[in-house]
Amino acid sequence: MDEKDKKDFFSYFNKPPKENPRFRFLLPLLLFILTFITTTMAGFEWIRGQVNSFDVSELVIGLPYSFSIMLFLSFHEFGHYFASRFHKVDASLPYFIPFASFLGFLNFGTFGAVIKTRTAIPTKKALFDIGASGPIAGFVISMGLVIYGFSHLPSKEFLMHIHPDYGTAEYGKNAISLTFGDSLLFSALRAMFTNASDFIPPMSEIYHYPFLCAGWFGLFVTSMNLVPVGQLDGGHIAYALLGEKKHYAVASVSMICLIILGFLGILKAFAFDWIPFGWPGWLFWSIILYFVVKIKHPPIYDFQKLDKKRKFLGWISLIIFLLSFSPTPFNIQ
Repeated sequence: MDEKDKKDFFSYFNKPPKENPRFRFLLPLLLFILTFITTTMAGFEWIRGQVNSFDVSELVIGLPYSFSIMLFLSFHEFGHYFASRFHKVDASLPYFIPFASFLGFLNFGTFGAVIKTRTAIPTKKALFDIGASGPIAGFVISMGLVIYGFSHLPSKEFLMHIHPDYGTAEYGKNAISLTFGDSLLFSALRAMFTNASDFIPPMSEIYHYPFLCAGWFGLFVTSMNLVPVGQLDGGHIAYALLGEKKHYAVASVSMICLIILGFLGILKAFAFDWIPFGWPGWLFWSIILYFVVKIKHPPIYDFQKLDKKRKFLGWISLIIFLLSFSPTPFNIQ
């Protein structure tokens, strides 16, 4: 097989599949609209709680939350999309994933968003750029939301309007308590952008504050995506930065850590409440990574090393992961 035949052979298998142009644009648009609706309802419910009936006009209180969540997800996914287009990798528009509340279960109104690459990623530089652009763009938005939320905190009356018994002995009795887990960055921004005179809501009330809730969600999602395993964003970055063997070692250690945190979360929830950290969800996430995402990254047949700029951004991504990660993102009692 001569060079021309090889080129024709590989280009044949690298062609994007044929797709109805209407489907290519209409499905992402429909999912975007549905996710905007479900996140608006989620924002309403984080403040008001789930109610049997309400006026549609009341949903306006959910808009700051939904705009913030959609802004974060859009920057994250379009970061991937534009990096893909820059490197001539055919990729879909973002598919937002709506998730409506049901059975009294409050949620974020979405399972996130994804893009689908239709052609192979040709080089490590392209792999790195596509992997890093999303979490870095989303991280900037998340940090901005948290900063805005802490620097524009409403007075205590805002929370008292939601919980009239807040601060009393009766508050929280016979009720399920949900506490968001702190992270190094969230804690640092709280210290930097609040004053001693401010009423600073505890982590068990953060979800009532739309910008803080959306910013916290963004940091949580960013940290989940930056776990350096398989084809997660962190896996792309680690593979391009460290190479195949070192990436596999780092991915394996990361999986072990997630499994340990997951088992500690189970023990903490059902037997030993003195255990300081852990979350059963990390065990569930590790199962998804092992069976769906895989630990090992598919090979990229490109032996060029990354330039210094990309290496620097790779280590910045690792710092973002460490600052955003919470060993106990949710504590339910």
